[in-house]
Amino acid sequence: MGAQDMSKMLNENQRIAVNHGEGPMMVLAGPGSGKTTVILCRLRRLLSENADKNKGILVVTFTKAAATEMKERFGERGGSKTVFATFHSLFFRILRQGYAYTAEKVIGEDEKFKILQNILADKDWKPNDPEEFVSLFIMQASFMRNELLTPMEFTPEGMEQDMFRQMYRAYEGYKERHGRLDFDDMLIQCYELFMEDQKTLAVWQNKFSYIMVDEFQDVNRVQYECLKLLAAPKNNLFVVGDDDQSIYGFRGSRPDFLLEFERHYPNSQNVILDTNYRSSERILSLAGKVIGVNEHRYDKVLKGVNGKGDKVSFFLAEDTTAEAEKVAEKISTLLEDGIDLNEIAVIYRTNLQGGAFARALYRRGIPYMIRDGGGNIYDHWIAKDILAYLTLGESEEADSALRRIINKPKRYISKEILEDAERMPYTLMRSFFTCPSLKKWQEETLENLRRDFVQIGKRNPFDGINYIRRVIGYDDYLEEYAAFRNASGRVLIEIADEITEIAKKAADVRTFRRNLEEMSQQMQEQVREKITPKKGVTLSTMHGAKGLEFYAVFLPSLTEGVVPHERALEGLEEERRLFYVALTRTKEKLCLSATRNRYGKEMLPSRFLKEMGLEVEELFKKNLKKS
Repeated sequence: MGAQDMSKMLNENQRIAVNHGEGPMMVLAGPGSGKTTVILCRLRRLLSENADKNKGILVVTFTKAAATEMKERFGERGGSKTVFATFHSLFFRILRQGYAYTAEKVIGEDEKFKILQNILADKDWKPNDPEEFVSLFIMQASFMRNELLTPMEFTPEGMEQDMFRQMYRAYEGYKERHGRLDFDDMLIQCYELFMEDQKTLAVWQNKFSYIMVDEFQDVNRVQYECLKLLAAPKNNLFVVGDDDQSIYGFRGSRPDFLLEFERHYPNSQNVILDTNYRSSERILSLAGKVIGVNEHRYDKVLKGVNGKGDKVSFFLAEDTTAEAEKVAEKISTLLEDGIDLNEIAVIYRTNLQGGAFARALYRRGIPYMIRDGGGNIYDHWIAKDILAYLTLGESEEADSALRRIINKPKRYISKEILEDAERMPYTLMRSFFTCPSLKKWQEETLENLRRDFVQIGKRNPFDGINYIRRVIGYDDYLEEYAAFRNASGRVLIEIADEITEIAKKAADVRTFRRNLEEMSQQMQEQVREKITPKKGVTLSTMHGAKGLEFYAVFLPSLTEGVVPHERALEGLEEERRLFYVALTRTKEKLCLSATRNRYGKEMLPSRFLKEMGLEVEELFKKNLKKS
């Protein structure tokens, strides 16, 4: 289809964007507004009209999958003149010419993880979960570098500053010794090359007549600075994005780069793609009310073309288990009505919430796909600690279990005493009492622990876990551990809460252990099958659902502290944008739900329900009468 034929199918604002000529332009593209169509139509027009045959056109996307999809949709018409690239592939191409880098020099993500694990192993820190520690370091170091900050200017979250700096120095030293670079280096070194070498910058500026950037709201500081340098001096920079869908603040992305675009480029042309081709009018109206509360945004109202649509439903459940069961029941009804598995999604705020829905669907034999890995809490160190206590409730002779929890919480059983006890020819608990170095007060502590094991053994798993957490003080231990690591204690308590919830329906430790193992295996299979996606209901976090669309969407646990999340109340505008993204994933059916209790705590309805114009209190009262 030619550029002229294609333009006949565009709406007025899309046509304005496609026909834009020289200079900078900002296209604010609401969800489902056909932004990819606009980029490709403009590309076709530029190629058919562009007189400068020596220069190419650059189209930048955020993921390799997006670049591939766009290239496939476009076809081969661009030839060598059109470059579809991610930021990383573009910047590595530039570095390859500037510094003669080869692909072998690049540290892949898996290799990077192993290098950092080895660095951590050389330290004497011994975090409970080394993998979690390394993952957190990678995220924090990446955020710092993308913000163009140094370790001295940066305060990490979730770990001590000195630990962070030591890890960073060791990792940088490894790269320097081996002449390697990672994906963050590609961005930083490209920026430094452009700033320091005007000749190289001029060469790359001359390569492209026009630059187009998709998902511009996701750019971070270093990406934006490189783009500005690359587009100068003509500034034929065409950016497409939506400030209302900027949800990756933890990576350094923020809506400011869109909001400040006009200040950086006072002569820029701007247009809003405000026709939504995905969702019903009812859904767009609710989404518009919520996002309209944000102050730090461009004002825009989406118009729908798909009619009013079904009424949005709401239900209130007693707790998270009951909520997940109700969602699974409603999904069964949709499947009976002929709705395809892949057209249904459950979208929640945090990875931790996915387990309840996975279990509920699994029990009904409904296939599911966990979109973003899910985080295998069933194999988490907290799950292993709790299981160790329950095992010792069955028998104090479980040496490996005792070794695991002996100082959780702190009982001041030293490494030396432990080593002495392990040399004895008895079970570990009995051996402790035969150690000559054991003090009287330590003996009393161990006697108390023995009595605790007896108490745990008298209880079912659910009551046993509550005894471990409240009476023995395991929750206090989690809080102290989090404080020591400069991390969020609430996150660790939530993991313990979720594991406690799993124990509710287990009659004995054996059943509980089997349930954990089955769900852990399910999660591992999900990770393996990510390479070849199967058919199933999509389970996804709000972050993971961005860019997707479904016939029916369930948004559960809409209570204060969950949506919006309590850790993000200072960044409430981003939480609202995240909820807006989740709302606008659905084409037709939307089911909202909340729980009266969450892990035994009374919950309040999410403020977002009220912002949507729903009579929240009345809905809650009405549903409580039914239950």
